[in-house]
Amino acid sequence: MKKPRYKRILLKISGEILTGEKDYGIDPEVIRQIAQEIQEVVRLGVAVAIVIGGGNIFRGMAASSRGTDRATADYMGMLATVLNSLALQDALEKIGVHTRVQTAIEMREIAEPYIRRRAMRHLEKGRVVIFAAGTGNPFFTTDTAASLRAAEIGAEVILKATKVDGIYDVDPVLHQGAHKYEELTYLDVLQKQLKVMDSTAISLCMDHQIPIIVFSLKERGNIERVVLGEKVGTEVRG
Repeated sequence: MKKPRYKRILLKISGEILTGEKDYGIDPEVIRQIAQEIQEVVRLGVAVAIVIGGGNIFRGMAASSRGTDRATADYMGMLATVLNSLALQDALEKIGVHTRVQTAIEMREIAEPYIRRRAMRHLEKGRVVIFAAGTGNPFFTTDTAASLRAAEIGAEVILKATKVDGIYDVDPVLHQGAHKYEELTYLDVLQKQLKVMDSTAISLCMDHQIPIIVFSLKERGNIERVVLGEKVGTEVRG
């Protein structure tokens, strides 16, 4: 059996990935593929916690720039992450992966409230735990929520799955000669103002020495490759 490099991971999934080829919403085929990739990692005996963004449905920062009250816009964004979390839970349960959604904002009819000790127990029992609704507070991103939850559950690494295959000095979609970094320190990211995670999220990871690996989810099998210790994407550490 393959030996994983990590025993407990926090997988941060960008909401935009869930749209697939659409402009908006959730592509059922994409979410099925992500569920299958997570299943492969669970089979390796790895404890998997997940945070999903809500950018495919609603982006608080964008709405705020168009005149919506920032706190209200952020709460709307948190609700979008709950929709994505429930969709992923459904896809995982359909292929036999036991999953729990825990929300930072209480909504007992559809999910458990976030309780750290209960989340830890689920992970110990081999269940996937999806943390929804961000931190439960406005003005914080889902990246910060991912860093916070990773520290709370003792995750060994944050795997940040995006549309891009690593961290670049400039946006590789807009600039042809963009340079990809293989490795960076937390301070590099902060000083160069690289758009990996916001500064609060990076600082949290730096304080708790949690490495971040940024990679593309478009290539099938990348989550497993990272978990097995293969060189994929860009690694940020101390």
